[in-house]
Amino acid sequence: METIAKIDLKNIEKDCVTNPMHTSRFQKLENALNDLFANESKSQDSIFIKIAPNVVKKMALFLSGMAFRPAAIGVCGETASGKSTIVLDSIETIEKFSEEFLLQNMVTRINTDDYYFDRSKEVEAAGSFAEFAKNYDFDVPHAIELNLMKKHVEMLLKRQDVFLPKYEMSGTTKRFDNHTLAKPSPIIVSEGLFTLVDEIADVFDFKIYVHITQNVQKARFFERAQQRGLGDSAEQIFKNATEKASIYIHPCAQNADIILNGEISREKFKKFVSSFLLLVESILL
Repeated sequence: METIAKIDLKNIEKDCVTNPMHTSRFQKLENALNDLFANESKSQDSIFIKIAPNVVKKMALFLSGMAFRPAAIGVCGETASGKSTIVLDSIETIEKFSEEFLLQNMVTRINTDDYYFDRSKEVEAAGSFAEFAKNYDFDVPHAIELNLMKKHVEMLLKRQDVFLPKYEMSGTTKRFDNHTLAKPSPIIVSEGLFTLVDEIADVFDFKIYVHITQNVQKARFFERAQQRGLGDSAEQIFKNATEKASIYIHPCAQNADIILNGEISREKFKKFVSSFLLLVESILL
């Protein structure tokens, strides 16, 4: 499949020079977003740990329509880091904003977990998910069909419909292929443990890493483990997850455009997203 063209900021800047209307809108939005991000970074318990150079400029070019295609956002982090909550809260906030301005189909979400390989026959043979999990490693990238996920993201960026798989997280490890119709939208977002590993990271325009301290992570993990019925295997699964994270997930933070604090309150994060959307609306709509 043809690779999606990467955005060249230098060419965009040249286009701004030759198109005064583009220059005004683009620069106004970039300046306003820089102020918004700078103020949040300086705030107490900021949601940001890192913001890479030029990431705000790239946001401004996509938001102003100068990229001429949808934007792909990849969000990764360790188990129980809060990445799914952050993505779902963002989508909810964007959808409420979209309804107010009669905008439709603004975000398409791809859940990396839905690309786990089907191991339902192995679970059945083991007698239970807990027994199967003792001898199977979910915490490595090759447990997930990343090539298929990358293909689906690229199709959506080319504005093509795609049928996504659906993976059961209840302990059956069953995956239903071609399960959910996904339509292209201005924002394609995916989150998961291995969303930003080398096999797939280059498909994303914006790479976001969610950081969490181990004490908070452990408390969240064992609460979830109890809900999923992991039983006595929970301790070993957590140990393996944190060990594998140091190999496969932590390095993703080095190339992230943004590192978020996974321990921030949901209210503060949603407030920032709302402020972001209102600022964009005041300049572009």
